[in-house]
Amino acid sequence: MDRSWQQQGGAPSNSNVENDARQPGEASCESSHSQEGRALLTSTAPGADRELVPDKKLQVPSQAGFILALTLAASVGGFLFGYDTGVISGALLYIRDDFPSVEKSVVLQETIVSMAIAGAVVGASIGGHVNDKYGRKFAILAADISFFMGAVAMAAAQSPFALIVGRVLVGMGVGVASMTVPLYIAEAAPTSIRGALVSVNVLMITSGQFISYIINYLFTTVPGTWRWMLGVAGVPALLQMLLMLFLPESPRWLFRQGRAEDARAALLRMRSVGEAQEELEHMEAVAAAEKVSAEPAPSFWDMVATTEMRLALLAGVGLQVFQQLVGINTVMYYSPTIVEFAGFASHQTALLLSLVVAAMNAAGTIAGILLIDHVGRRKLVLCSLAGVTLALALLAFSFHQAAHDSPAVAPGPFAPHPGLECPLLPKAALAGGGHDSCMSCLGASCGFCAASGDEMWPGSCLVLNSTSGAACEGAGRAWFSHGCPNRYGWLSLAGLGLYIAAFAPGMGPVPWAVNSEIYPLRFRGTAGGVAATANWVSNLVVAQTFLSLTTAIGTAATFSLFGIVAVLAVLFVAACVPETRNIAMQDMEEMWAARAWKLGRWRGWWTPEVASQHLRLENEGP
Repeated sequence: MDRSWQQQGGAPSNSNVENDARQPGEASCESSHSQEGRALLTSTAPGADRELVPDKKLQVPSQAGFILALTLAASVGGFLFGYDTGVISGALLYIRDDFPSVEKSVVLQETIVSMAIAGAVVGASIGGHVNDKYGRKFAILAADISFFMGAVAMAAAQSPFALIVGRVLVGMGVGVASMTVPLYIAEAAPTSIRGALVSVNVLMITSGQFISYIINYLFTTVPGTWRWMLGVAGVPALLQMLLMLFLPESPRWLFRQGRAEDARAALLRMRSVGEAQEELEHMEAVAAAEKVSAEPAPSFWDMVATTEMRLALLAGVGLQVFQQLVGINTVMYYSPTIVEFAGFASHQTALLLSLVVAAMNAAGTIAGILLIDHVGRRKLVLCSLAGVTLALALLAFSFHQAAHDSPAVAPGPFAPHPGLECPLLPKAALAGGGHDSCMSCLGASCGFCAASGDEMWPGSCLVLNSTSGAACEGAGRAWFSHGCPNRYGWLSLAGLGLYIAAFAPGMGPVPWAVNSEIYPLRFRGTAGGVAATANWVSNLVVAQTFLSLTTAIGTAATFSLFGIVAVLAVLFVAACVPETRNIAMQDMEEMWAARAWKLGRWRGWWTPEVASQHLRLENEGP
């Protein structure tokens, strides 16, 4: 039975329980409790006799330049994450043009996008083991190799299947990096600026997305378009491999491996002598309390054996899942497609407008970096979710209005090239519409060729293929294959902008920052891997279903569904996520033990008799 947070008897000290009571969001979603957890750190850990107050000892170290360089080098992994997220959204427009099978199948389009996410699920699930066994630095280097191989495979792909194989390789690298980079930075960073430095990784993610849209736009007129877009990603992977060779391993991981002198040497590159000594003493005390050196590598069941750890996992995993289920990567993976849904036909226009969205995402992340260590994680994410909910309501409204504002289909053959008319249109009727429109044309799996003078005038419904598109554009008209002309397109863009402006400062960086700091050292790699895997599984579900959902229930209803999830996310954060701002990593266990004790007391479990019986059973074991 796990004893990492246990001691023989005792309850949380009054001062610490009262301090926990002052934490916002007292309600919890856990239903069991382990009494002993609080007592261990209050009796053995350094500073156990003080309340859980902001740690003011660790200030920005004299080696601040080195810490910043380490953060930036490690965050190239975040850049790769962001680049892949953004580049596929633009590349997909041209992949559809080159492979007719992709153009005709939304499932194949979703698969090309989501197979990278499937690879990331695998990468994140094995990343925890790789981190704990071989170290953070090794894991980042392995991720770079996988990403580079995937980029080369995608650039050379001659079929959708080969492209999917490359996407899986890229995804595996992204999955490992997504859980390793925040962990590596958090273990190297001083407490006072830990949240900001971990958020730099999120800034690199959004910067990667922004750069990918620039690359997409620049290569729109270059032969090979999407091959260049996807292949360029190999360059930053090679750059990070080179930079990581000059950086130290995580001192906390080194110490856990029994390499105390190596840990001290690594700390001295990141801290002043006094700060390094103090932090090493903290690690020694926590290691003694957890008996790290005497216990085998923890299993998943060891990890969830205590209420404290279950509460921590609930908060961390829940944040990661809700980050994806509110729909962020529908915007990032399918942003140009969403712009086309809104009624903008040109690929270049869609990419340019998506570039503006990506720029707002990067700017919002900078705001999050400036706020996270001042406003706090919890307040920031609650405000972020409130804005996301409003933005999704606006998107749902605008797409609902746009669906009823599309132009009619003109009777008669398409004059420039007769014979291209959609044969299925007579079978596709708008419910109660009274006439065929652009929306019913797209619903019949055909394309809409807008009128030459005003796009809102009646246009032609043609077979969906490159011949029809070329004929339409050759006649000086706009070709619509995914959305229809309407007067609400700019309102949809405003909704996208508001969504990104609300999401980026809070729901973007906070889940990664919280998950990098809330778990004890013994479980940090494994728990971080579980949380990252949950993030990628949720990401996969959203990416693999978005286009199918819009086809089945409509774009407006799809965004309404995301809005409902956002409301649930607000309730979850209010109930289950505590504030961790300015709490030293070695004090996180105290916080969870105090919350677990208070939960048991609130539920009425911890009468003296129940507490005594629980303690006896825990000590005797099964």
